[in-house]
Amino acid sequence: MTTVTNLGFPRIGAKRELKRALEAYWSGESSAQSLQDTARALRARHWQLQREAGVDVPPSNDFSFYDQVLDTAFLFDAIPARYRALADADALAGYFALARGVQRDGHDLHALEMTKWFDTNYHYLVPELQAGQGFALRGDKPLAEYREARALGIQTRPVLLGPVSFLLLSKTVDGSPALDLLDALLPVYAELLGALKEAGADWVQLDEPVLVQDLDDAARAAFVHAYATLATAPRPKVLVATYFGALEDNLALAAALPVDGLHVDLVRAPEQLDAVIKALPADRVLSAGLVNGRNIWRTHLDNALVLARYAHGHLGDRLWLAPSCSLLHSPVDLALETKLDDELRGWLAFSRQKLQELRLLADAIDGAPHAEAGLAEARARIESRRQSPRVHKPAVAARLAALTPADAQRHSRYPQRHLAQAAALKLPRFPTTTIGSFPQTLEVREARARNKSGKLSDADYDAFLATQTEHCVRVQEQIGLDVLVHGEFERNDMVEYFGEQLDGFAFTRNGWVQSYGSRCVKPPVIYGDVTRPQPMTVRWSQYAQSLTDRPMKGMLTGPVTVLQWSFVRDDQSRADTCRQIALALRDEVLDLEAAGIGVIQIDEPAIREGLPLRRAQWREYLDWAVEAFRISASGVRDATQIHTHMCYSEFNDIIHSVAAMDADVISIETSRSRMELLDAFVRFQYPNEIGPGVYDIHSPRVPDKEEMLALLRKAAEVLRPEQIWVNPDCGLKTRGWKETRAALDALVAAARQLREESADANAA
Repeated sequence: MTTVTNLGFPRIGAKRELKRALEAYWSGESSAQSLQDTARALRARHWQLQREAGVDVPPSNDFSFYDQVLDTAFLFDAIPARYRALADADALAGYFALARGVQRDGHDLHALEMTKWFDTNYHYLVPELQAGQGFALRGDKPLAEYREARALGIQTRPVLLGPVSFLLLSKTVDGSPALDLLDALLPVYAELLGALKEAGADWVQLDEPVLVQDLDDAARAAFVHAYATLATAPRPKVLVATYFGALEDNLALAAALPVDGLHVDLVRAPEQLDAVIKALPADRVLSAGLVNGRNIWRTHLDNALVLARYAHGHLGDRLWLAPSCSLLHSPVDLALETKLDDELRGWLAFSRQKLQELRLLADAIDGAPHAEAGLAEARARIESRRQSPRVHKPAVAARLAALTPADAQRHSRYPQRHLAQAAALKLPRFPTTTIGSFPQTLEVREARARNKSGKLSDADYDAFLATQTEHCVRVQEQIGLDVLVHGEFERNDMVEYFGEQLDGFAFTRNGWVQSYGSRCVKPPVIYGDVTRPQPMTVRWSQYAQSLTDRPMKGMLTGPVTVLQWSFVRDDQSRADTCRQIALALRDEVLDLEAAGIGVIQIDEPAIREGLPLRRAQWREYLDWAVEAFRISASGVRDATQIHTHMCYSEFNDIIHSVAAMDADVISIETSRSRMELLDAFVRFQYPNEIGPGVYDIHSPRVPDKEEMLALLRKAAEVLRPEQIWVNPDCGLKTRGWKETRAALDALVAAARQLREESADANAA
């Protein structure tokens, strides 16, 4: 019988039960025991769901309260000294301090840096290491969760982040090579693997996703050394899991590792199957990732079955069927989507349905009598989508074909635009602004929910939004910000809000995926050609501008981010879908300008996230991604100032492309890194204006004026004064009004002091 397995399951719950439990614990409304009880119930439910879907061996230790990389660092005692006293006194409090920072009970700790997990919208916490770092087992999470499943009668395969990927995803605070710590780390891995074997684990999964990236000789040598060392100690059988791309030049390395199985992604890279089969030693298992763990479309099962049967013909029982990667990036269960129309729902598959697809493939290989009926139904659903008239619009194709290079060019170069904007906006040196959103309070969320349920009329809801917007404008005026925003109280999510107003998008009610910690997003589904039937943001931006004489920013989400943060159609190139979105946004930008909005921000936090994992493929992606942004922004007059925002990404290796976007002002996250991310813009001598974030909005702690001023002074050492804007790292929707007001008061005070220092320096 062909084995069906799984690499990981969503941890948040079908209805975000973990999110609610976490936030109740953080707010003091519930206890640590209550949080642990919720987690235990979710794990049990998810193991049972996977078994019912046909999974023979589900994973364990894929659950996390916040992030699996943070879990690994905590498990191996890689805790920076500043957190250690708190972690020793209260492990859970220390864990969350690493994730979120803390500012209470005598503790004032910044959170660890956070960045994107490869090319996904999931964020991981970056472990901090240093030369001479020691490691030790801290707690028994993988063992405890394995035993928890076994007590329920379920044999699982524990999942761990592999040692080489763990080190390469970390940062060293002293600049030393992280791989120099491998020999200190391996004995702790060996100890844990031995304990899992003793507890009864047959297999363990070591995730080594860096194997699909470009590796240097040191990394290759680290893999050889690490797995040769681990092979000498008692352990369960080991499956090394790779995903998000092809092994390519790392195939021989991966196939030669002294392990018992290898997982490969045959959704992103189906072409690698034959080479993998040929390279795989005769005693190894191949886990074939045949179902997309990162999207929500039904699998083309006929195509997947061709690959599965080919592999089975060569490997027999040494073939396992699995998703391409962990299902962390997919919602839990399509059965909850009772409001979707039957046609569209028939095109989709969430985590539960993806596992059922794998079971059907396995049954087809095994010759089960019912398999053909299941394949026929899947075939009919695929054909329904291919022929549906709601997918393709000839007018969109014609507009795309008519694009010319001039559509991606501003009328003048930046120096000329800068003069026109200075004359129009009359801003002081070191102008202050925010990234867009203001606190989405319980009152705001409840009003939105009541309006959606019909309990609050549209007229009353509009009046409520107008009151919230005016309050936000007045607060910003009182604080003294120079460029204001309307607060975005009408918006549920920075992508979902736009998708709801664009044709070609559909929306789920429970299609939640985790972005980081308790932050969950519900990505829109792009199923067809994208058009903008009518203006989306003009009304509220224009209303907010009518309330003040200060410049009001129009706020849009950029085309690449809308693409990256949606479940994207897979029947045409991502580049063409992105250009369609860009044209729709171009129309919105021009309408904002015509309505008197002189500053327009087009956020692109996901532009680096979409970067292919292999450097040889970067140029093609960056060319169309930059072009899409420029298409959206380039129709405006010189005096209209275009901003963009990026956060939680490294820019060093794509700085030329960031500059090629030609935004007049870019704001970036720099507070968690203490301005380290600014180095890329300095070495390149970025020509336009930059807002290096000085307030980490993903942490509950409130920095004071002196802390922000210190960061701004660091920025002023390497940037020209006329380049620098002063702003938070990101939008303020997750923060409360009290902390927001305090932080922005400090931010404005810091900017004013910097202006005084700059004026004194010029006078001298």
